[in-house]
Amino acid sequence: MNISVFDIKEPVPDIIGARAFAMLSPWVDVGKVGSLTLSSIESASGAKRLGKLSRPGDFYDFTRYRPTVYLKGGVRKVKIPNTILNYAPGEGDNALVFFHCMEPHAHGETYIEAILEVLRFFEVTQYCLIGGMYDSVPHTRPLMITGSSSKKDRDRELRRKKIRGSGYQGPTSITSLLTEKAGDFGIETITMLVHLPSYAQMEEDYMGVYTALKAFNSMFGLSVDLAEVKQLGEEQYKKLDLAVENSSQAKEMVKALEENYDAEVSVAKRSKSPKILSPEIENFLRDMSERFHST
Repeated sequence: MNISVFDIKEPVPDIIGARAFAMLSPWVDVGKVGSLTLSSIESASGAKRLGKLSRPGDFYDFTRYRPTVYLKGGVRKVKIPNTILNYAPGEGDNALVFFHCMEPHAHGETYIEAILEVLRFFEVTQYCLIGGMYDSVPHTRPLMITGSSSKKDRDRELRRKKIRGSGYQGPTSITSLLTEKAGDFGIETITMLVHLPSYAQMEEDYMGVYTALKAFNSMFGLSVDLAEVKQLGEEQYKKLDLAVENSSQAKEMVKALEENYDAEVSVAKRSKSPKILSPEIENFLRDMSERFHST
């Protein structure tokens, strides 16, 4: 069956009242924090395919999101980039819907309206976007998460769990309209972004994934096993320790980031506005990061 522009597999599962978890590529999926977090929850909950866009070419430029060719049983197949929906069965908000979203290149408003139609069809009560972003933070400190909720009580809960508010203003994705429009239908929206060290741009940052999963277990009562992903993250950051140790410029950069991080934590404990890096320090850190990557 079709729900707006989405092709939903039949028989349609009974997941009325589900919660929805989403990721968005490529805008806020650095280190694949969003996609790997969702995949980990799906694996733990036995998720199954729910649906996909009927005509992804209406929304995506395939010269930017390239189709891929692969062999299956010796037969040549083509995989087309798409927004994929999965689900994990359960009663009420124990059921989960997963949105593996790709940012649209065209007809963004239609794309948003279609996702809202899916949320409304399954009477989703809560929509949470998880992702990662690069920031001027050190890998030697616990990774920070910023987030917000459309409900004040949930927003206060985020603060109690050390998830900071975000004062970001600037360019964003058209899909950010979802967090505004979902509220018109009584759907709570939550956004949670893990801040990753900008000088250590890994294709898959498992410490970022561990940080996100740990927060999800706490926030939503999940029981995803964290041991393996934590070990992978620690191994990655130990290698990063060695790379920093072998570069005097990198050590200088990380030390400056640590000092700023510690100052922000101190200020946050006093419930004041977070310290903002001066333009001079930002330029210094950017220069050090570029030199670190060039070595």
